[in-house]
Amino acid sequence: MKLAFSTLGCPAWSTEQVITQAVQMGYDGIELRLLDGELIDPQRDEARVISAIQQCRAKGLDVCALDTSCRFNTPDAQERARQEVDLEHWIQLAEKVQVPLLRIFGGAVPPATQSSEEEENAWLVASLKRVAPLAERANVTVVLETHDAFSSARRVGRVLAAINSPAIAALWDSHHPYRVGESAQEVVAALGSRIAHVHVKDALRKGAESSDWQLVLLGEGEVPVKAQLAALAELGYTGYVSIEWEKRWHPEIAEPEIALPQHIAWLKQLPYFV
Repeated sequence: MKLAFSTLGCPAWSTEQVITQAVQMGYDGIELRLLDGELIDPQRDEARVISAIQQCRAKGLDVCALDTSCRFNTPDAQERARQEVDLEHWIQLAEKVQVPLLRIFGGAVPPATQSSEEEENAWLVASLKRVAPLAERANVTVVLETHDAFSSARRVGRVLAAINSPAIAALWDSHHPYRVGESAQEVVAALGSRIAHVHVKDALRKGAESSDWQLVLLGEGEVPVKAQLAALAELGYTGYVSIEWEKRWHPEIAEPEIALPQHIAWLKQLPYFV
């Protein structure tokens, strides 16, 4: 397996700092969520994305994924259509820069609706079926993250089974399936070879009865990261394990100068990384 980190974890760093630090710390690649601290728009920021990727590759650093904000869990058909168009722009950009993966969300539970899980799955399936042929032609894989209403790997697996396209796969975020009660073995059973990307993080419940979690450094929380990586290794996974240190959303957590070296040092003690 290879190691990367998302630029979500270092919102104050310039592109040049990201590249320098990634190379010095020994990462194989980076995942682009932010550029110079700002969320990326695939049309507005195309030239900046191309420049950043060229700079990475000049230093021998891979860009393993581009992270979109696309999400489809809404009864509003016009909004889903807008999200589809946005994802199409991302696919065109990923093809141009030859980045193989695009992260998407299913989306949060729609507020104040009476929709069933089956209806919500159908919205997502319909949108992804419409964009799948474009992704296939572009040789780009759209990865649906285990997140929000789709935190369950079982649910993501049902969505993928309904689409059945090689261009639509899963991103296993290590925290969320565990948070909703799924073991590493259950995640692998639900998603199997359709796991195309992995986010790793550790966290602690804020209280015994609390649904709130605090992100912590690897090994300091209760997420069974070692068991999850062992399950991936047994599956034969050889893709990226990407550190998603959510500093942009949680400014109170440790600075990237502390967290990113700690994560790679902790992971490099395991037998799954060169």
